[in-house]
Amino acid sequence: MPIIITMPALSPTMTEGTLAKWIMQEGDQVRSGDMLAEIETDKATMEVEAIDEGILARILVPEGTEGVAVNAPIAILLEEGEDASALDAAVAAAASTASPAAPAPVEETPPAAPAQTPAVASTPAPAAPSGGRIVASPLAKRMAAQAGLDLAALSGSGPRGRIVKADIEAAIAAGGAPAMPAPAAAPGPGPSLAPAPSDGDYELEKLSTMRKTIARRMSESKQQAPHFYLTMDCELDALLALRQELNEGADGAFKLSVNDLVIKAAAVALMKVPDANVGYSEEGIRRYKNADISVAVASEKGLITPIIRNANGKGLEAISREMRELAQKANDGKLMPEEYQGGSFSISNLGMFGVKQFDAVINMPQACILAVGAGEPRAVVKDGALAIATVMSVTVSVDHRAVDGATGARFLAAFKGLIQDPMTMLL
Repeated sequence: MPIIITMPALSPTMTEGTLAKWIMQEGDQVRSGDMLAEIETDKATMEVEAIDEGILARILVPEGTEGVAVNAPIAILLEEGEDASALDAAVAAAASTASPAAPAPVEETPPAAPAQTPAVASTPAPAAPSGGRIVASPLAKRMAAQAGLDLAALSGSGPRGRIVKADIEAAIAAGGAPAMPAPAAAPGPGPSLAPAPSDGDYELEKLSTMRKTIARRMSESKQQAPHFYLTMDCELDALLALRQELNEGADGAFKLSVNDLVIKAAAVALMKVPDANVGYSEEGIRRYKNADISVAVASEKGLITPIIRNANGKGLEAISREMRELAQKANDGKLMPEEYQGGSFSISNLGMFGVKQFDAVINMPQACILAVGAGEPRAVVKDGALAIATVMSVTVSVDHRAVDGATGARFLAAFKGLIQDPMTMLL
């Protein structure tokens, strides 16, 4: 019998995704292990392998479709020996399949428009089932709101009359459907002569799945985690000298960056001050056994934090090599979920952009994130006399629900000691 292919859950927290691209096309022979499609999650674009074999008989979700719920049917395979006569029943079965992981959202609205209002969708279907409810995909709702369309005046071509993206596009192409009536204005002294305010000229860039996730998580962090900030200055001259010595001795086998040494110093400092290597949850404080360092990487699609796991137990060469590989994967959108999910502590380094000091937003449920600024020559006092040293300002943002001020200060002091005497982090 025909095989229904569904949207896979590519991470434990995934509830929906974007079907970015179909690699196989209708009529193609599919073998187990073949790459079927590319799915965009909130963090990366991943290829999906075929499990079953057969002919890709029908693509149910076109590429570029957003908000496809996990377990929703996306395509149908016909097994060997089956013909197209079995396809219609399979399509009907797929249309009636409800996703238990992400049920179709419904929206309460006023009753549908009068019968004389023409429907715009190409395939007639009831837009407003009994009870006055309109079933529409999240993307269709957003598009309708932006275009000023009244969903009650449209008919849906999706399963069970659901209004989908194609219905909104058809309505816009046909000149639109009547918008919801605006509430009557309160009586006033008369029309205002002031010109309507203008937002100016701009281009509206569509939010990517990653950008939506970043916006949600950053808002949650600032709203839920009571941040406080601690800043220290660290002299870098000894660290820079050690880095140069190690790179010269490597004879091209590897090239350490200052960030590699910062990762190692933070990991060792967390082992010295384990009360800072924690996370907050409603069930209790999570005390992490290893320093799994999440490192912020600004990819073309947005910010992501690949993880150097067990950084406290790795050498500088291993950290450097792993960081380069993860950064490349992040830029290519090829990180696997296990490479960016989790972590016990975060580092965000903007020193390469010349930023002197900044306060980073905590990466919940972690309790701390270290913001690293640029190293620069500054005047310092040594033995009662002025001198010049290369100084780097670092700021740790702390979730006060899990970590107190004294603990944050002890961590920074341990980190500073390792940076200023870097040989000790190698012991």
